[in-house]
Amino acid sequence: MSFTLKKILPHVVVVLGFILLSLTYFNPVLKGQSIFQSDIMQYIGMSKQQSDFREATGDETYWTNSAFGGMPTYQLGAKYPHNYIKKLDLALRFLPRPADYLFLYLLGFYIFLLVLKVDYRLSVLGAIAFGFSTYLIIILGVGHNSKAHAIAYMPLVLSGIVLTFRRNYVAGFLLTALAMALELVANHFQMTYYLLLLVLVLGIAYLVDAYKKGLLKHYFKSLGVLTLAVVLALALNASGILATQEYVKESSRGTSELTINPDGTTKEISSGLDKAYITQYSYGFFESLNLFIPRLTGGGNGEEMGKGSHTYEAFRKLGASPSQALEASRHAPLYWGDQPIVEAPAYVGAVVIFLFVIGLFLVRGRLKWWLVGGTLLSLLLSYGKNLEFLTDFFIYNVPLYNKFRAVTSIQVILELCLPVMAVFALARLFNGELKKDEKLKALKYAVFITGGIAVLLLLFKSSFDFAGVNDAFYRQNYGQDFVDALKADRRAVFSSDTLRTLLLVLVSAGLIFAYITNKLKEHWVIVAFAILIGIDLIGVDRRYVNNDDFVASKQVKHPYQMHAADKEIARDTTHFRVLDLTSSGARASYFHNSLNGYHAAKLRRYEDVYDFYITKNHMDVLNLLNTKYIIAQDENGNPVRYLNEEANGNAWFIREFKTVNSVNEEIKTLDSLDNKNIAILNSEEFGDRFANNGYPKYVVDSLATIELIDHQPNYLKYRSHNNHDGFAVFSEIFYPKGWKTYIDGQKADHIRVNYTLRGMEIPKGKHVIEFKFDPEVVKTGSKITLASSVLFVVLFFVGVLYKFKRQ
Repeated sequence: MSFTLKKILPHVVVVLGFILLSLTYFNPVLKGQSIFQSDIMQYIGMSKQQSDFREATGDETYWTNSAFGGMPTYQLGAKYPHNYIKKLDLALRFLPRPADYLFLYLLGFYIFLLVLKVDYRLSVLGAIAFGFSTYLIIILGVGHNSKAHAIAYMPLVLSGIVLTFRRNYVAGFLLTALAMALELVANHFQMTYYLLLLVLVLGIAYLVDAYKKGLLKHYFKSLGVLTLAVVLALALNASGILATQEYVKESSRGTSELTINPDGTTKEISSGLDKAYITQYSYGFFESLNLFIPRLTGGGNGEEMGKGSHTYEAFRKLGASPSQALEASRHAPLYWGDQPIVEAPAYVGAVVIFLFVIGLFLVRGRLKWWLVGGTLLSLLLSYGKNLEFLTDFFIYNVPLYNKFRAVTSIQVILELCLPVMAVFALARLFNGELKKDEKLKALKYAVFITGGIAVLLLLFKSSFDFAGVNDAFYRQNYGQDFVDALKADRRAVFSSDTLRTLLLVLVSAGLIFAYITNKLKEHWVIVAFAILIGIDLIGVDRRYVNNDDFVASKQVKHPYQMHAADKEIARDTTHFRVLDLTSSGARASYFHNSLNGYHAAKLRRYEDVYDFYITKNHMDVLNLLNTKYIIAQDENGNPVRYLNEEANGNAWFIREFKTVNSVNEEIKTLDSLDNKNIAILNSEEFGDRFANNGYPKYVVDSLATIELIDHQPNYLKYRSHNNHDGFAVFSEIFYPKGWKTYIDGQKADHIRVNYTLRGMEIPKGKHVIEFKFDPEVVKTGSKITLASSVLFVVLFFVGVLYKFKRQ
């Protein structure tokens, strides 16, 4: 028992240390404050209606009417029955946000290095290098929580894979299944996809190694075990995965049926996102050095320069008061790289990269090659449109690659690989098998390469123009003197950060030289490097994410406040939609059933209508969507609500159909449609419903009525009265899966009309019509999730008993 306790105690201390470190960095959470995250602000706006429904009823709605006219909540934090893996995830994230994600970064990477048989002290050092990598901290600052969530579980997934390939099949299977299930719970499929690319590189490295050693049988056995583990992980997340898979086909991430653009030009047909959209954020070649020197290309678009900077003086010359100039100079647009806008550099650390370079000369075997391979793949793909031949190959040939935008995000792979190699470089230096000359040679090369880059940049600084892609805008609005001031500050931070990196390289080299020459013990070298890496990374992190980003928790939970126009609209208790022209994003969704919203995967048909008509304030289409109020600005810039008395209402009877034969005709016809009397019907899709009797015309007299008498996000109830058989159009977004229709309690059917709305035949007389959103995909997924959860628990205890008996 004492021996076991002695083995476990250091790890317990380390975990407690990670908790303390996470809380220390984000210390305002201890005062009850919360970090203000712009993306989470938008998420709260989007999910407000479903959160209110959940709180009021105790039930879950899988449909919201508050954004984009209506959409499923599958990608808005929907909660599914029997999602026990989510409960485990919440238990692991017990710290206040965002300290919980930082803790997961540290813990996951620590476990990964332990699985790789690294000494626990070096594992702590590696965890700090990974957890405080600037990009990983920045995404917490802006609110990319699901991205951070998925990244945090990546090392744990790799741990299970490595265990399996090391013939520890039982533990490898269980850890891979559990870690992959947690990875999928994070619900950021782009990050998971990039992880799978790294796993592919890892698999190739192991395959080559197995072939050389004649261990192919073991290799394929391991693959079989890992495949079963991934299948189980998928089953543990069946509800969310199946729902997302169903939704993505109807979303902007699916294949577009339109072959025209809003301006009438031919549209590029793709099964995924548009290439220009995918590569809008592409890393520049020179910008790669930001990984090594944080503000080489200026840092971010809002650098804090303060008093004494050239930018401050430029604002003063433009007439700003000292306080105004000081405030403006705290958000100086110093970035001059190739991307449209950057929050902060993706700095990995001068110390980490220095150690990585040493590792290139000291680390051997499959570990080296999958780390180098993963790093290169990540870096090359992050160039996007700047390395077009490779990007095109992946967009048009590699499955699912064209479903994701912002190719720069793939650098999360190198942000994982570089610290691993850095740690193994130190491990090899401490290894007694290597000769002193080999170590000194590696040190010399590393200093020559990394230090040489820094020196050359300083020597040839004058050859750079320090001009940014947005400088024309600043020149037009503030004048040439302001742009010159920006360039002067860019030169200043270029020099200071390059000198900073050179100093860190020299200090790192000095520590290693002292160890090689027996002037410093291994333990103190590890401590010194842990401190040096912490100073290096945290020093840069605090420039961008610090205590100033925290506000009162109430402000985060309730990020939007009603203005006068909102209050006037709120007095109207009927069911309608609002178009807010005064603000983009999810603000309107927080208070109203809105045509606005903020999400990367909207329903595709709604997005088409939005691009073709709503952006142009096309009133007939706004009427069609029952847009009763429009929020705009008055002459003083104040938001004012305008009543649209021409809105069609919740439902109406039509007189006839306008038939079309293609989706292109369908959306173009909306432009001139008498939509109060005529509905567009795509005969290619729905014409068979009228094949026997032809397309009918309907009698709509003054006594025909249809009104909404009850509504919830997932339920709509209408009362109709018509002396003739009729066809009603409902101002509700059509979604082919989940909406069930009833007339007087009897199951009925509805179809899509007017490109994106619902319509159905209603027999003469008085009737009650109901729409209920009750998706079968959630029921099916929940059954699979429950069964797989039971299976995992059984396998876990069987595995533990098996290991116990063997020991």
